[in-house]
This record gives sequence, C-alpha cells and structure tokens, in this order.
Amino acid sequence: MKVRWPLLIVGVMFIASLVIVLGNGFGKEVKYTSDNLTGRPYRAFTTVDFQGNEVSLDEVLASNKPIVLNFWSTWCGPCKQEHPWLQQYAQAYPDVAFYGVLYQDDVPKAKRFLAREGSTYPTLVDETGAIAITYGVGGVPETFFIDRSGTIIHKENGPLFPPTLEPLMNKLRASAK
Repeated sequence: MKVRWPLLIVGVMFIASLVIVLGNGFGKEVKYTSDNLTGRPYRAFTTVDFQGNEVSLDEVLASNKPIVLNFWSTWCGPCKQEHPWLQQYAQAYPDVAFYGVLYQDDVPKAKRFLAREGSTYPTLVDETGAIAITYGVGGVPETFFIDRSGTIIHKENGPLFPPTLEPLMNKLRASAK
C-alpha cells in the first residue's frame, strides 16, 4: 500500500493542533472563572422569588444591607450540606440580606426541598440562567458576598461551613460600616 504523504502530514498537523487547543483547556475549572469578580461591583439583576415577589439587587443595596448570594440546586450534594449552616447564619445576621439563586433546577422540586428542610431567606428564580451567566457561575454551590457599597468582597467555591462562614460574615459586616 502506498503512503499518501501530503494527506498524512495534513492529518498529523490537524491532530496536533487539536491536542494543543484541548490541552490548553485542561486543568482550568470553569467554576473558578468568576473569581475575578472579587473587588468589583456587583452585577445588577431583577427577578422573582418563589412566592412571585419581584427582587431587585439594586433595591436591596439601596436598603443599606450587605448581601450573601448563594447559587444552589437540589441535585447538588454539597449544597445540601451547607443548607443548614446558611439557614442558621441568615437567622443570626438579620442585618445581612441572604438570597438563594436556584441553578439549573426545577422550581417545584426546590420548593418541596425547602418545605422539608427549612427556608429562612428567599430563593430567587433564574429560569434562563442569565443571573448565573452574569456572575460567571460554572457549578454549585458558589456564594458571593457583596458589601453595602455593592462591591463583591469574596466569592466562595464549594460548600460553606462555620469555619469559613464566620470570618466571611465578619469581613462582610466590617466592610459595610
């Protein structure tokens, strides 16, 4: 069988180019891309909560409250782990506005979860995923801490527990004075 060198060379060059392009993407987790929002202004949005009430981040900040914005889903194991802690901290810090944002999930399913597990703060609907895209969310849970001036002071990838939550809440409250 005769080797067709021009075809072989073009094929090898194509495969090498593909390997280089794909190789540059490996090792970069999508959920870390929104880290560059820390220190930057919040991203405004208006949506509705599970009760149909309109929620505008601009109006929340106008009320002079810092914000904890938690992206979560019912299918997310780590979200279920952090849920009781977020509920507890929302009750312990009434001067901070806590909001959940449902990420790629079914609203009726999430309502059932919250009815069973408890809900001390509103969960917002993001049917189109526009809010998650605006914040660069690549997976859940991801939580943004926004001070009263509207600056994102921290973004946490993964579940939150007291050893992490406590200093973040102190930082959030201190920055808001």
